[in-house]
Amino acid sequence: MTLRQPNPEMQAFIRKKLNENVNTTQENVQHIKDWLAKQPHLPNFDDDQRITTFLRGCKFSLEKTKRKLDMFFTMRAAVPDFFNDRDVARPALKDILDFIYIPPLPGLTPNGCRVIVMRARVDEAVLSYNVMDVMKLVFMIGDIRLKEEDTGVAGDVYILDASIATPAHFAKFTPAVVKKFLVCVQEAYPVKLKQVHVVNVSPIVDSIISFVKPFLKEKIRNRIYVHAAGLQSLHKYIPKDILPEEYGGFAGPLESIHAEWVEKMLSYREWFKEQETVKANESKRPGKPKTHDDLFGLEGSFRQLVID
Repeated sequence: MTLRQPNPEMQAFIRKKLNENVNTTQENVQHIKDWLAKQPHLPNFDDDQRITTFLRGCKFSLEKTKRKLDMFFTMRAAVPDFFNDRDVARPALKDILDFIYIPPLPGLTPNGCRVIVMRARVDEAVLSYNVMDVMKLVFMIGDIRLKEEDTGVAGDVYILDASIATPAHFAKFTPAVVKKFLVCVQEAYPVKLKQVHVVNVSPIVDSIISFVKPFLKEKIRNRIYVHAAGLQSLHKYIPKDILPEEYGGFAGPLESIHAEWVEKMLSYREWFKEQETVKANESKRPGKPKTHDDLFGLEGSFRQLVID
């Protein structure tokens, strides 16, 4: 199972964390649907599950949910490199999935968080990948989670494996690309980032973290943990029973978990194709249409990003 759902006790804990009242959830969903129907620049969107996931990620703030959903559709039009041609059977994406693992893990932490691992295989072919396609795959998994996190999670925890990080890999992540990715994550997805754990560190890790930190709000900077002395310190944050065996855990090999996610994405091929038309139409936006500069600033500008 690619996403194990929380048991009833954990569901109650998560609902409290996300400010969810089950007696008014459907009422809130209908409020958002009514609002969406009145927005001439937004597409028809009648997906109760995804709207509920947005509400949960916004702790049931209706205004924040509206802003997130507006940006969700806006980004799909503004950054087609992230949101078009999302067929994992296409060679460019299939090749990336052969040497980069990016799966959410099936289990949840004791505080109701989903753990996502990002690890590249030791393979020189990794140097040939298109970084925008890697980010595309991250958003594809994110879109599946919007539909399949049935009862919600309390937040996300990332494990970044830096075992083969080199200057050549780092050079692919230009400031403009990183900024677009982080704006999409921050503004358009109901993500609650709780922790980032960097394992199997190499000398370049400090440079990578220093590069990314200016984009992040201070509270996120304080949630980055570098495990330079091994995996024992990681186990203080994430129990072994949900970790893959590569990280001293008991959840099986990461390759198997990743393979299940590849099959999951293949099963969504037609859905991803349909979703390409589900985006904002700036020519119909009331008032002034949003431009590239409105969304991302001038190329080379580095205003601080605020990530919830």
